[in-house]
Amino acid sequence: MKPAESAGELYVSYKPLLFSLAYRMLGSVMDAEDIVQEAFLYVNETKLDHVQNIKSYLCKLVTHRCIDRLRSASRQREVYVGPWLPEPLIADRGQDGEPSHFYLQKESLSTAYLLLLQQLSWTERAVFLLREVLQYEYDEIADIVGKSSTNCRQIFHRAKRAVSGLPDPGDRQPSNAAPPRRGSYPSQEQAGDLIERFVQALTTGNVGKLMDILSADAVLYSDGGGKVTAAIRPVQSAERISRFFEGLMAKLPEAFSYRLAGVNGQPGIICYSGKQPVNVISFHIREDRVHGIYIVLNPDKLKHVL
Repeated sequence: MKPAESAGELYVSYKPLLFSLAYRMLGSVMDAEDIVQEAFLYVNETKLDHVQNIKSYLCKLVTHRCIDRLRSASRQREVYVGPWLPEPLIADRGQDGEPSHFYLQKESLSTAYLLLLQQLSWTERAVFLLREVLQYEYDEIADIVGKSSTNCRQIFHRAKRAVSGLPDPGDRQPSNAAPPRRGSYPSQEQAGDLIERFVQALTTGNVGKLMDILSADAVLYSDGGGKVTAAIRPVQSAERISRFFEGLMAKLPEAFSYRLAGVNGQPGIICYSGKQPVNVISFHIREDRVHGIYIVLNPDKLKHVL
């Protein structure tokens, strides 16, 4: 097969997988797209005669580039203003059945889950994703991250305990924000119905209905990145969140509009001022209640949103 043909076919076959890995590693749609493009440009200019497993080779290229990107951005994260949230990944209805979206329609794509991954080191995150989400064998993971398979197994189990909020024999503290276990996620239809009720309660100013939808210990995070007005600290409890939205709805511009959309694999909301997206809201739903609300307002994180 000619190199150009090979590169083109590789791009079609592996782009969804590689974007899925890069986005989960970085929490950035634009950076993930850039890294995948860089990896395929490199492949297009490189002889692959020595490569025995092209899938692992591509994952290795992307993983190393992600870690390099995380290293270079670590200082920016340290001085980030307010809560940091991942860039929202938007998927409208009608795309779910397409093969190219297979790797994106996963529970591990939710905002709550991506935030849990942030507590892992870069290597832990790579090992965990390659094993838990992409179902790689430890020998393959070892080749990708440059560690022994035994070490990768240990790294994975430690990372899984951290992400699951389970006690760790080491020094890591259990997470209080662990997502629901597999099987306890609501169906897309159930989640969609709950979000529609949420929107209706907001738009009609029905605080009682809003309180019924929120869990008592719900938490709201808003990410303005210091670029726009946002809550610098998490808003905790259903009562405070209700008051937060009451104040927000009272200040809406006349050109305000919204639409429901798939956000990080779950039903979410995109809000507009005129035709310009001003925020994207995603949710963490458990047991028919909203336990987490994530509002991305940072305009740098909305450039890809239509």
